Amino acid sequence: MSYKVEFKTKWADFDPNRHLRHTAYNDYAAEARVRYFMHVGFPVSEIGKLNIGPILFTENTSFRKEIHSGETISVNAKLQGISEDKSRWKIRHEIFNQAGKVSAIIEIYGAWLDLEKRKLTVLPKKFDSLFDGMDKTEDFEIIKKRS
Repeated sequence: MSYKVEFKTKWADFDPNRHLRHTAYNDYAAEARVRYFMHVGFPVSEIGKLNIGPILFTENTSFRKEIHSGETISVNAKLQGISEDKSRWKIRHEIFNQAGKVSAIIEIYGAWLDLEKRKLTVLPKKFDSLFDGMDKTEDFEIIKKRS
C-alpha cells in the first residue's frame, strides 16, 4: 500500500535562514510513521499498553531541496528492511515540497523495546501484519540477526 501524509508547515518549523529546520524534517517523518501505524490499526498507544515502544538505532537524513514557510509538504513511508521475526525494521521516508520535488530522504533503523526490561523484544503475533501492507523500497532487504 502506498502511504503518504500531507502537512502544512508552520512558522516554528523554520530557522533564521528561512529554511525548514533540519530536525523538523525528522519530526515530520516520525509523525508519518506513527500515523501509518494508526492507519493499519495498530496505534502506538495500543502497543504501549504492552509496555513496548519503538526505538531508533540510526536516523540518516539527506537534504535535497528547500521547503519554504507555509508550504504543504507530503511525507511517505516505505519499508526498506525487516528481520524475519519482525523485531527490527528499516523505513525510508521521502519528504516532498509543495512542487512535488524530493526535499529530503530519511532512513531509519529501529526495533521494539520492552519498556520494563529495557531490552529488545518482539511484538505479539497479533501485530505480525503491521508492516505487511507497506510499500517496499527497491533495495528492500531481510535484516540478518547479528551473532
